[in-house]
Amino acid sequence: MSNPLKQLTEQGQAVWLDFVSREFLAKGELQKLIERDGLTGVTSNPSIFEKAMGHGSDYDASLEAFLERADAEPVDVYEHLAIEDIQQAADILRPVYDRLEGRDGYVSLEVSPYLALDTRATLDEARRLWQAVNRPNLMVKVPGTPEGAVAIRKLVEEGINVNVTLLFDRNAYMAVAEAYIAGLEARLHQGKDISRLASVASFFISRVDGVLDKLIDERKGEEAELGELRGKVAIANAKLAYQDYQRLIQSPRWKVLEAKGAHPQRLLWASTGSKDPAYPDTLYVDQLIGPDTVNTMPPKTMDAFRDHGTAAPMLSTDIEAAQRVVDATARFGLDLDGVAKRLVKDGARQFEDAADALLGAVGQKRLDFLGERLNAADYRLPQDLNEAVEARLDEARREGWSRRLWQGDASLWTGRDEDQWVGWLAAAQGRQADPVALKALADAVRKEGLDTVVLLGMGGSSLGPEVLANTLGTATGGLTLKVLDSTDPAQITALEEQLDLRKTLFLVSSKSGSTLEPEILRAYFHQAVERTLGAGEVQQRFVAITDPGSKLEASATAEGYRAIFQGDPHIGGRYSVLSVFGMVPLALLGHSVADFFQVTQPMVLACGPSAPPAINPGIRLGVVLGEAVRAGRDKVTLIASPGVASLGAWLEQLLAESTGKQGKGIIPVDLEPLGEPGVYGRDRVFVSLVLAGEEDAERDSRLQALAAAGHPVVDIRLARAELIGQEFFRWEVATEVAGAVIGINPFDQPDVEASKIKTRALTDGYERDGRLAGDEPLLEEGALTLFGDADLQGQDTARAAIKAHLARLQPGDYLAVLAYLERNAVHEEALSAMRDSIRDSKRVATVGGFGPRFLHSTGQAYKGGPNSGVFIQITADAQNDLEIPGRSLSFGIVEAAQAKGDLEVLAERGRRYLRVHIKGGDIDAGLQQIVELVEAAVA
Repeated sequence: MSNPLKQLTEQGQAVWLDFVSREFLAKGELQKLIERDGLTGVTSNPSIFEKAMGHGSDYDASLEAFLERADAEPVDVYEHLAIEDIQQAADILRPVYDRLEGRDGYVSLEVSPYLALDTRATLDEARRLWQAVNRPNLMVKVPGTPEGAVAIRKLVEEGINVNVTLLFDRNAYMAVAEAYIAGLEARLHQGKDISRLASVASFFISRVDGVLDKLIDERKGEEAELGELRGKVAIANAKLAYQDYQRLIQSPRWKVLEAKGAHPQRLLWASTGSKDPAYPDTLYVDQLIGPDTVNTMPPKTMDAFRDHGTAAPMLSTDIEAAQRVVDATARFGLDLDGVAKRLVKDGARQFEDAADALLGAVGQKRLDFLGERLNAADYRLPQDLNEAVEARLDEARREGWSRRLWQGDASLWTGRDEDQWVGWLAAAQGRQADPVALKALADAVRKEGLDTVVLLGMGGSSLGPEVLANTLGTATGGLTLKVLDSTDPAQITALEEQLDLRKTLFLVSSKSGSTLEPEILRAYFHQAVERTLGAGEVQQRFVAITDPGSKLEASATAEGYRAIFQGDPHIGGRYSVLSVFGMVPLALLGHSVADFFQVTQPMVLACGPSAPPAINPGIRLGVVLGEAVRAGRDKVTLIASPGVASLGAWLEQLLAESTGKQGKGIIPVDLEPLGEPGVYGRDRVFVSLVLAGEEDAERDSRLQALAAAGHPVVDIRLARAELIGQEFFRWEVATEVAGAVIGINPFDQPDVEASKIKTRALTDGYERDGRLAGDEPLLEEGALTLFGDADLQGQDTARAAIKAHLARLQPGDYLAVLAYLERNAVHEEALSAMRDSIRDSKRVATVGGFGPRFLHSTGQAYKGGPNSGVFIQITADAQNDLEIPGRSLSFGIVEAAQAKGDLEVLAERGRRYLRVHIKGGDIDAGLQQIVELVEAAVA
């Protein structure tokens, strides 16, 4: 018997296969179908590739070979693999294409389904795929949306073959047919050949019946005629579309193009597999046979038709009956047009879902291949939190969070100005800092014999460089980096005593260029360098890092600074470590900036726009943090091994300043020793950050106990210190995503500004009046003076006041010890002792910080985040105060004004606070007395 599939060719219908895979091609199956069945084309889509690539190992060797040459994000890996298949299939079909002189022999590859509503992006991707495949018998699949129709016209004009997909109704078909004709006319008008261009319009069949049959079944019993429509509408709709096609190719307009060699845009019947077992498995082939058409069949349908299909010219028969069927759908209110619009949306969603699954599978294979080149993360979450996380990840997938984040889509957050603050994404790709210029500076200062660089900055300008210095150290030939982010006179003096100013370079680092602390520190060390080296040498010892147009840039230019490195105004300070604000210090430390970005890129790519949320390291972490906040677990406790311990201070700023606002947010807890499960409330998430080689059995045992007790535990492991840049980026992404989950803008810091305003008013007042406004103390006891809010009035001893203050701690609260003192080992130990005793006795989280450093970090969350903080501020009379050149202010006065401004904003925000001031000269003794009072108060 004659092969029914070959009989289709005799009827003028082309047989295409809706499937492709590497194994299928390698085994010669496509060639077999060409020879046996007269097959003349192949179509593909994300769902087909997901089945091929996502399961088994057929693609692993090619994937690994590709990644060995250059790492890439999931979409690039997928495209590489898909293009190899498409090229191979096109080459197999090339003899068919040549024999039929371009009328057939095509392979289709789809543009990203995420672009269905974006004309410009569709055009760009179609052109790129056309160039990448580089085969004349490629058809680029473009959705038949209104936006797609615009792209189709332009692509045809440019000589690119187009397979128009997702057509369900005649109006949409006529729109894309018009686009094809207009594209040919435009090309012809330019004097270009149109005889080797081809297009098909993919009209989907079975999905129409799938929806309408369900509607009919829901209305069973209304009228017999309604039931008779079951299984007939899709075929009737297609037959009428074919009549539209026939009229089109008979039109005078088409005849002009035909005379120039144009091929008609054939109707292609897609979705022709029968999904209802009540219907014949060849229904949507048998009934749609006619000249100048294509039927693209899944393998199962092709096998069925080969076995028992009937090749008869049915497409042009019973047209009046087809019209009656379509008219009946309107009469019964089945709304064929509405169903078609819904199917376009659903079809695009199905392709997006398939693309997500495909990219997830390919992305996971990439992650497995990278191994220790990518920092690992494991999650041990209680069931309720895990369920919330997985549900949110699926929502993030459906809503395209990975892509929207990289697009700077403000609607991902609050819809305000978030799109203006995503320059950190480009910075992470190495596009903001110039490695060559940075190396030139480092080489030059090293040749001059300089051995130390002092960074004068606050917040994001200082915390990131501090992590780089502490984690990576000074490379051979590099300078030692010291960071000064304090106005405390003792701390300034302690640093100055360590310096040989003849061998020291100063970095003045300030994005805004008008931040108080670096401005007055700059003035102080300008004077110090001038005294040591003379006025003529000062400018060569200073480098500025600031945003374009800032006050600092202007003054540095006027004073002839050695170099000025411009930041990106679209990067907030706390996201700036991978820009010049971190990379200039890194270069001066003697490290290669280019090498640093090279080992950072695996994480950047893993968090890229094509990495679905479930396998996207940054998004997964961000969803965990955000959902934890929503579940009441808003304290992120950071447990870091020694080699990466300073990362905690950087994370404090990133998390607190980004999320702590509008009464919401994350309270980061750093440097709190790891305790037994019993000392913690149900408000914690624990994050372990471990550098390979620094594993600790006791720490692991305690974390295991915490996980077993139902606390969320996140384990992050760095294979080597050089991968610290990966954590910068993972956490930046995570913080943005946590902000989206919480529902805040992660880029502003309104309450930081409030403290700055208070401080400025106080210092201005001092310069005007010669004094700082004072407050009425609660009580004085020896060297201590206590100040507090109204609820603490009436306490007659320091111990009673501290006890009453700490008694206000409730489950879910946190205790903050904030010291405006020199940050040194003795003072850090004292703060730690207070925190330990309070944590263990009150079962609350404890945080600590030194001012004014924390004002540019966690201060935002303390004032704008959840009102769950109980604050102890510690201040002291300045010892050996230092004057600020050019100002009638001293550093001690500035520090006092900052502390007072900080407390005033806490009071305005209704926070519970107690200030303990140490009078006289013995700060260490006064601080030890406070420790003892706290320990007694909680005993």
